[in-house]
Amino acid sequence: MAQPAPADSRMLRQSIIDACREMNRTGINQGTSGNISLRVGKGEMLITPSGVPYEAITPDMIVRMALDTAPDVNDSPCVPSSEWQLHQALLTAKPDAMAVVHAHPANCCALAVNHMSIPPCHYMVAAFGGHDVPVADYALFGTAELSENVVRAMAHRHGCLMANHGSIATGDTLDHAMWRMVELESLARTYILARSIGDPKLLSTAQINDAIAAFATYGLKQD
Repeated sequence: MAQPAPADSRMLRQSIIDACREMNRTGINQGTSGNISLRVGKGEMLITPSGVPYEAITPDMIVRMALDTAPDVNDSPCVPSSEWQLHQALLTAKPDAMAVVHAHPANCCALAVNHMSIPPCHYMVAAFGGHDVPVADYALFGTAELSENVVRAMAHRHGCLMANHGSIATGDTLDHAMWRMVELESLARTYILARSIGDPKLLSTAQINDAIAAFATYGLKQD
């Protein structure tokens, strides 16, 4: 039988729950479609459970599992999010990332359905580590193929859109990953609005490079 969460991890577990509820409160996510993970210990992560309404999640329901093996269904009162492979893959591929936030914000989804990346229309694109926010190729949710596609798209990025699906962001803290997710939805909305009234004027390579360099000393550390 699964044991209650250790006292020293309950605060981390609660921080995940609080972030999930904040995503729904602010409209970044809807229902239980999003999921969050947080790196802990040596080669482990905490991740949201599958299919449990965020208001009903308790710290004991947050699943702790290794980054290199499938979950042990006997080790927790809940099964992990169906996207556990995606979270495992990103935390393994990005050793400096401590948190992964996945959600289905409306404007990000609108671009993702059209397989449209976000070009350098605004200097905040630089917050994601490059000259655009790319789109990962489509694959069925919860599959290793989707994990591979997202890891490939985010090889030099801190976030991406997911074709016909949603969006995902990483951070060196959970707050940082959440900040990026909010900024990504804002960028998506700005780009869609700009396209609706004209032809967006994009920043040059040099201008975006300057913005990337400036983010190195921005308030939130770049992972």
